[in-house]
Amino acid sequence: MKKEYDFSKSIKNPYIKKLKKQISIRIETETVEYFKKLASETGIPYQNLMDMYLRDCAQKNMRPNIQWQ
Repeated sequence: MKKEYDFSKSIKNPYIKKLKKQISIRIETETVEYFKKLASETGIPYQNLMDMYLRDCAQKNMRPNIQWQ
């Protein structure tokens, strides 16, 4: 290893906008189990499936149908 490195010619990461953000949310057990089952069938990790589904909803401007009782 060098004692010092020269970063004066470095550039910003061009993929920074594609990085994912880690968050903490509460999801019902049944929902997580559904995606875990789907994950075992497809071979895709359940977190990725949930992300793909939410991204699809956002791209289609889908909104939840909320009805208060």
